[in-house]
Amino acid sequence: MEASVLYFLTIIVGFLLLLVRRHPKAHGHLPPGPCPLPLLGNLLQLDRRGLLNSFMLFREKYGDVFTVHLGPRPVVMLCGTEAIREALVDQAEAFSGRGTVAVVEPIVQGYGVIFANGECWKVLRRFSVATMKDFGMGKRSVEERIKEEARYLVEELQKFQGAPMEPTFLFQSITANIICSIVFGERFDYKDRHFLHLLDLIYQTFLLYSSFSSQVFELFSGFLKYFPGAHKQIFKNLQEILHYIGQSVEKHRATLDPSNPRDFIDAYLLRMEKEKSNQHTEFHHQNLMISVLSLFFAGTETSSTTLRYGFLLMLKYPHITEKVQKEIDQVIGSHRLPTLDDRTKMPYTEAVIHEIQRFSDLSPIGVPHKVTKDTLFRGYLLPKNTEVYPILSSALHDPWYFAQPDTFNPDHFLDANGALKKNEAFMPFSIDESTRSSSSSFVLNSFVDIRIRNKLPQEEDKILI
Repeated sequence: MEASVLYFLTIIVGFLLLLVRRHPKAHGHLPPGPCPLPLLGNLLQLDRRGLLNSFMLFREKYGDVFTVHLGPRPVVMLCGTEAIREALVDQAEAFSGRGTVAVVEPIVQGYGVIFANGECWKVLRRFSVATMKDFGMGKRSVEERIKEEARYLVEELQKFQGAPMEPTFLFQSITANIICSIVFGERFDYKDRHFLHLLDLIYQTFLLYSSFSSQVFELFSGFLKYFPGAHKQIFKNLQEILHYIGQSVEKHRATLDPSNPRDFIDAYLLRMEKEKSNQHTEFHHQNLMISVLSLFFAGTETSSTTLRYGFLLMLKYPHITEKVQKEIDQVIGSHRLPTLDDRTKMPYTEAVIHEIQRFSDLSPIGVPHKVTKDTLFRGYLLPKNTEVYPILSSALHDPWYFAQPDTFNPDHFLDANGALKKNEAFMPFSIDESTRSSSSSFVLNSFVDIRIRNKLPQEEDKILI
């Protein structure tokens, strides 16, 4: 019995030593933070119900820039508008590295528009933004595709004839369909079996990703990857989605018309063909697969959840809804859908959409970054590859920029004359996310307008969100 216990302890110690070797002690001068325990780091000082509360408490003691040991590795936390902007804007190049998300790393492996680093990320991002904005060559724009899906949504809403409804599924469907239309060149019926299965895979993966099990896995992935857990199911789900993407890519290859690109995949395949003689090109099959996966996930979940929060807030604050309706009636009327050109004429509606994104706080902890070189920041030396987490929630609730940060108030984005004003603390997904914010705003504009013009129930108890 004693021999078996000793053998078990030897294995555990071996794994822990391997873990320690993977995260060598930083040679720089990191910001202060709570004292870590060997191997465990600050794990026992973190609130298992959510890391954000723990980080906010650490901020009160250590200031806007501090270090937390997530397991054996140190991570620098950035809180407040000024600290985040100093890092991600003033020293953008140094902080441009992408941190590793352990639970999806076996799938993405540093590829794709979200998880790539350095010049690869820049190239893919420029291409993706340009392609998502408009396919060129006279093809349908993102705006037209959103309008098309809006019409389908109206048809679905009319089927309820004013009865109570739960719109979460519809919001997921319309945003997923818009992404599918842009990326795959097709949309799906809301009852399509394959479409429903894809939505379920996305939903289940996000649930698993947000679980406590996945949070612990991020801390000790080098050890826990050998054992069962949520990470195994996430890997399986993403593999299944990639299989579908792969089938779609092959269909596109077989039917590709260079003079008539239909969607993102076509545009990417044409770029691959153009650069096939370049041995160092970033336009290869693996980057295509992971970029499509990234766009599908990022676009679907953030937009659908923003819509859900937006509708709930419209129901909760009817006086704000009335002002939005009045502005829509004046600028758009009742006989057409909104266009992007209407945005500049509707400052109050635009302010409401900004406030929905700020108040919803969907991404309180931003995408992990790494410094690309030894970096001096606020008197501290961050060694190359040090992970950095921007705490975006601290900016969205910054009292220096928002007079009532815990209150839903569109005036946060309006000047004394009622015009839309820029706010340096507005970073719902990150600082450099203007394209995503714009698309979310347009989606919200479309569906706020639909909600009002089709006289959906106004009372908060009529729609369950």
